This record gives sequence, structure tokens and C-alpha cells, in this order.
Amino acid sequence: MSKKFAVFLLAIIPLISQLVVLPFVNRIDPIVLGLPFLQFWLFLWIILTPLCTFGIYRIQKSEGSID
Repeated sequence: MSKKFAVFLLAIIPLISQLVVLPFVNRIDPIVLGLPFLQFWLFLWIILTPLCTFGIYRIQKSEGSID
């Protein structure tokens, strides 16, 4: 997998998970960590989105495109 494709995937995954998949996870059951599933899903991606951004940063830094 090329680095450009990896950057593209890391950029598009949070967008897809928060916009495209949202109607499919819009349910109350199951309860995860005391939260309805939709709320848990959104909080999960609040944590995972910066990790994806950090991954993009690391890939671009290894290419030398960030000083």
C-alpha cells in the first residue's frame, strides 16, 4: 500500500464513520459502557479521529513533506 493511499484512508475513515455509517448505528440498544450505542459510537470517533490525524502526520513526516 502506498503512503498516499494510506493518508487517504486515514483521512476518509473518520468522515465515513461519522456521516455515512451514522444512520446504521442510530439505535439505543445495545447499551455500551452505560451509553446508548449511538452516543458511544460518536464518543468513540471523537477519540479515534485525532489518532487518525496523528497517523497522517507521522506518514507525512517520514516522507519529509513536513519540516
